[in-house]
Amino acid sequence: MNTYRGSARATVLRTVGTRERRSHLTAPRVPTVGIDIGGTKVMAGVVDADGIILEKIRTETPDKSKSPKVVEDTITELVLDLSDRHDVHAVGIGAAGWVDADRSTILFAPHLAWRNEPLRDALQSRLAVPVMVDNDANTAAWAEWRFGAGRGEDHLVMITLGTGIGGAILEDGRVKRGKYGVAGEFGHMQVVPGGHRCPCGNRGCWEQYSSGNALVREARELAVADSPVAYNILERVKGNIPDITGPLITELAREGDAMCVELLQDIGQWLGVGIANLAAALDPSCFVVGGGVSAADDLLIGPARDAFRRHLTGRGYRPEARIAKAQLGPEAGMVGAADLARLVARRFRRANRRRVERYERYAQVAEAVRKSSPARTTQESP
Repeated sequence: MNTYRGSARATVLRTVGTRERRSHLTAPRVPTVGIDIGGTKVMAGVVDADGIILEKIRTETPDKSKSPKVVEDTITELVLDLSDRHDVHAVGIGAAGWVDADRSTILFAPHLAWRNEPLRDALQSRLAVPVMVDNDANTAAWAEWRFGAGRGEDHLVMITLGTGIGGAILEDGRVKRGKYGVAGEFGHMQVVPGGHRCPCGNRGCWEQYSSGNALVREARELAVADSPVAYNILERVKGNIPDITGPLITELAREGDAMCVELLQDIGQWLGVGIANLAAALDPSCFVVGGGVSAADDLLIGPARDAFRRHLTGRGYRPEARIAKAQLGPEAGMVGAADLARLVARRFRRANRRRVERYERYAQVAEAVRKSSPARTTQESP
């Protein structure tokens, strides 16, 4: 019985996945909650059918050494808090980790203690509304396609530059999750054999050369070496090298600091190389670059476009994909999760309607039986 239900549910989810493009147009225009779970924060917000955030709240992500239930408790508290002020019909989760093809289980989360964690069912039983779980890059890409820089594109690739690199693929308005649900892990393409060690266990991964971690690592190495080009940033942090962060590097680059400008150019060039590789494999019409590092704007995107053109296979004889900065900022994953949850809300509403109809039919039959029972009793009495 349980196996059958699981198989049937998976079939329904796959069917819905193939109809995402059409379904979102007819999904109920009801408020839903989107949740973006990262390594440092959990952001939750109520989002309407036009992608407008009605309210958002955030808290720190519980330490990864704690049990998965601690994170579930945090999510539940945020949703219940928002539910006090809004009529919530479904909840969408965008999680930094690998999510299975059924969008129910977190297979692996590098920054949290989730290993084969049945997050959807655990939360759904506590929240009493339908829950959808997906990778945070998938939800961000969906939001940019629906409401942001990817509107009107039929073939879109999103790249999220944060601590590492995440990604997602949309074709004909459908998220391509792969056979096992883990497509889009672009950050772990190897671009330098035998290069920097990556937390994934391999060496030379793309995210070791074009990410927030790579940017900070290079700046701190120059500071540790007491390089003359690092004097400005060392003065800013008063010699405390651990205080060197990505936002600080971006801020100094905007002020004209030569070292910080050069570091962002290096990161941008590696970004362009990776995008050229993805163009050779996927041939999209548009690349959307999001995540915290993208806040550097043209200091990063400009060098990326230049490197992309230099490394694109068949350059000069093929159309070039557009490279655009994401428009929705850090809320993209949250907005996309809420919008994808709206598809689940429709199924939930239909199921509720059928449940109500069955209850009403049962009540009618029970009432008819109740009315007929005294008559039969009277006839049988001597």
